[in-house]
Amino acid sequence: MATGRTHRPATRSRGIPEATVARLPLYLRALTALSERSVPTVSSEELAAAAGVNSAKLRKDFSYLGSYGTRGVGYDVEYLVYQISRELGLTQDWPVVIVGIGNLGAALAGYGGFASRGFRVAALIDADPAMTGKPVAGIPVQHSDDLEKIIEEDGVSIGVIATPAGVAQQVCDRLVAAGVTSILNFAPTVLSVPDGVDVRKVDLSIELQILAFHEQRKAGEESSAEADAAEADTAAAVAPPAPRATTGGGRKGPDGDVPAVMPA
Repeated sequence: MATGRTHRPATRSRGIPEATVARLPLYLRALTALSERSVPTVSSEELAAAAGVNSAKLRKDFSYLGSYGTRGVGYDVEYLVYQISRELGLTQDWPVVIVGIGNLGAALAGYGGFASRGFRVAALIDADPAMTGKPVAGIPVQHSDDLEKIIEEDGVSIGVIATPAGVAQQVCDRLVAAGVTSILNFAPTVLSVPDGVDVRKVDLSIELQILAFHEQRKAGEESSAEADAAEADTAAAVAPPAPRATTGGGRKGPDGDVPAVMPA
């Protein structure tokens, strides 16, 4: 099986937009679920709904892969699983190192989705000497002094940083200097990397803050609607009574009420 250091996915050279690349894992997840249910084909509308996108965008994304489906039949599920997996580089082995084996790092080490999606946790690394040799998710933790040697021996090109923010940049610099070209950053800080190195940042606190913003906005809209309703009720309660209509609906004349419609 090929290793991650010698084979790179060809998405960029083929001109697939980054926005499309970001959606490919969503399609793959939905397709994998269909495959596990032995569903042979799927329409663009069904797959788009399962992936949370609109069908026109899905068809455009798939056109970059050279996959257009069959009118009246849809897309072949197994073929699309293979096609997207190949584009994402998941048909080969990608050795990964996780640096920082605290609560988050240990949880990542035990995540079963790595192996099922083409990623092999090659090493767990931590700076605490007390952690050295301790098994986490069945993998013994190694000391950070051996970081460069581990990366070279295992052909690692993807590093996961789960350290405190204060040391994340230092760890990043060492990973890059040792040959790592892709980094998944869980540390709550922005990393500076040279050209040719890709960084994806996962910050749970930021995502929660965004959700808090939407919750506050929804609460504000509800309060505004309640205030508007209360104001309308108050206005109706204090409104002056409508003027009383005169007999016959007419107007006042010198000799009394004048009918609105005079008889013929």
